[in-house]
Amino acid sequence: QVQLVESGGGLVQPGGSLRLSCAASGSGFSISTMGWYRQAPGKQRDLVARINSGGSTTYAVSLKGRFTISRDNAKNTVYLQMNSLKPEDTAVYYCNKDQKYWGQGTQVTVSS
Repeated sequence: QVQLVESGGGLVQPGGSLRLSCAASGSGFSISTMGWYRQAPGKQRDLVARINSGGSTTYAVSLKGRFTISRDNAKNTVYLQMNSLKPEDTAVYYCNKDQKYWGQGTQVTVSS
C-alpha cells in the first residue's frame, strides 16, 4: 500500500524560501515518477514539477528557475525547494506518485 506524507509547508514572507518533503511508503519508489502539484482556492490542481526514475525533471514553465525538485531514493523521499516565493504561490501542495497516488497536501502561504 502506498502512502505519501508531505511536510515542510507553512507561512513565509514574499521572497522567502521553503523546502517541502514527501516521504513515500511501499515498494517501487526508485522506479517511480514523483511529482508536486498545487491547488489554490477556487482553481484547478496544476503540475509544479516532476522527476522520473532517471532523474529527468519537468517544470511548469512559469516556475522554472525558482523551484527545484529532487529525490533521495535511499530515503524514499522527494523534495521541492522553493525560492523567491510570491503571494501567488500560495496553495496546497500535493505529492504524487506515478500520477496515481496522492498525499494529503501541505499548505504554503506566502504573505507579509
